[in-house]
Amino acid sequence: MLAAHAANARSVMTTKKDTVPLPEDLRVFLTVVRKSGFAAAADELGLSPAYVSKRIQILETTLGTRLLHRTSRRIALTEDGERVQRWALRILDDFQQLHDELSDAHDSPRGRLHLCSSFGFGRHHVAPAVSLLAERYPDLEIRLDLFDRVVDIVSEGFDLEIRVGDDIPGQHIGRRLVSNRRVVCAAPGYLQRQGVPQTLSELEQHHCLVIKERDNAFGIWNLERDGVQESVRVSGPLSSNNGEIVLQWALDGRGVVLRSLWDVKPLLDQGRLVQLLPEYSQSANVWAVYPTRLAYSGKLRACVEFLQAHFEGLSV
Repeated sequence: MLAAHAANARSVMTTKKDTVPLPEDLRVFLTVVRKSGFAAAADELGLSPAYVSKRIQILETTLGTRLLHRTSRRIALTEDGERVQRWALRILDDFQQLHDELSDAHDSPRGRLHLCSSFGFGRHHVAPAVSLLAERYPDLEIRLDLFDRVVDIVSEGFDLEIRVGDDIPGQHIGRRLVSNRRVVCAAPGYLQRQGVPQTLSELEQHHCLVIKERDNAFGIWNLERDGVQESVRVSGPLSSNNGEIVLQWALDGRGVVLRSLWDVKPLLDQGRLVQLLPEYSQSANVWAVYPTRLAYSGKLRACVEFLQAHFEGLSV
């Protein structure tokens, strides 16, 4: 009897020792942590909440520890959960790099790629580029999310952000896709009523259409002339956090707008908008931004090179 019990205990210990977590369970775990809940994680993964919960239970059993504190409102990582989160990120990155090397991922990339960008630029320029990227590399599974806010690509699980503007976080890698700048413009009807500003300071007397984008200062336009930066505080009766709305207001003759050439060049060519103070502009280059841990990812490199060639062909 004692011998049988000891043998059974040795069997359990051996099974425990030899069992390692599945990469898929680690991915589910990281998604639960990032989305702060089982239902949200299940929605992103395309799985049922019950299945996600089961995979977390299996992972906890495999590791022999509790990873999450669960309440009716939220989840939180235990101390062991924080440790497992760090290791899981490292392990899955290593798996991806191994896969990239073995599959010659730069020439034939495959697997998941999670991209993000801003609403306006993402809808009009990134989405068509992604469509062509998917056509070029049919083995890629691409997801594109659009935001008009600052995105932490690491904590939110993105592989790549297509960003307009030169404020690249120091902890990430930035690769410029194409040069771009913002210019000051207004509709002919507005200028007929309010006059044409001749100096930067005169903008303070005009109805300016202010955009609150990302973490940029509200109502401050930083413009450059001959390599020297100047600032002007602008205001007006209309403002928004959406660039497309503000551009439409400008076309309606409601005020002066500072917009990217990517958006307004066709309107300038058509005469629907008039560029003001042409000696001034604001740098707004288009960048591919990604975490340093993905510096050697073959599929990411292939994606960035494709986007660079695509956007350079559309350069304004």
